Amino acid sequence: MAEFDNIRAQARTAAGARAAEIDAGLRAHMNKVYGTMSVGMLLTFAVAWAVGTSPALLGVFRDPVTLSPNILGWIVMFAPLGMVFAFGAAINRLSAAGAQLFFYAFASVMGLSIAWIFQAFTGMSIAQVFLVTSIAFAGLSLWGYTTKKDISGWGSFLIMGVIGLVVASIVNIFLGSPAIMFAVSVLGVLIFAGLTAFDTQNIKNTYLQHAAHGDQEWMDKSGIMGALSLYLNFINMFMMLLSLFGNRE
Repeated sequence: MAEFDNIRAQARTAAGARAAEIDAGLRAHMNKVYGTMSVGMLLTFAVAWAVGTSPALLGVFRDPVTLSPNILGWIVMFAPLGMVFAFGAAINRLSAAGAQLFFYAFASVMGLSIAWIFQAFTGMSIAQVFLVTSIAFAGLSLWGYTTKKDISGWGSFLIMGVIGLVVASIVNIFLGSPAIMFAVSVLGVLIFAGLTAFDTQNIKNTYLQHAAHGDQEWMDKSGIMGALSLYLNFINMFMMLLSLFGNRE
């Protein structure tokens, strides 16, 4: 009996040690996800600021007075969407280092696509909306990480909402309707808020499901994909809040 108790005690100790190891690995994984996302965000806003505050550089992509995009501007506007699809298709063929480089290239192109905001809105309102977005994002992501509620069922509904937003936004490029723009912005804030919590929980659960496999290369690429998801949620929330509350020049 004593020997059996010893075996059970050793098993509990081993299980506890394994759980602690997985927990530490999860924290490191999430830190890497947020770190990669943050670097991408810095790249985006550095490029956007450098181009957006230079009339000569911005003029390469948009009319300096009306800010309407030229042919190159249209290409830059839709390039991030194309890169997201390309990234998803190529992720299995890329190394972790290659995936990270692709993400940073994507973040830089995104900076080009939103550079016009530094001519359209005051610097103060951009900073204020960025701060509000950061606080909201942090709270939503924290809730998604800590909640015991399973929100995986939100996924299909939210993705359908994103598709609807993309279609409505493309249609409104030609219609130019302020009412449609307002509706897209309001719904977009709600949808990307939900996606922030959903994606955070999904990143956490994905790690926990695969932690025992020990495939570090897969974990690294999964972390970069997670960073991309959260990055897109942040950027979209920021742009839609800016559209709603930003003070125009």
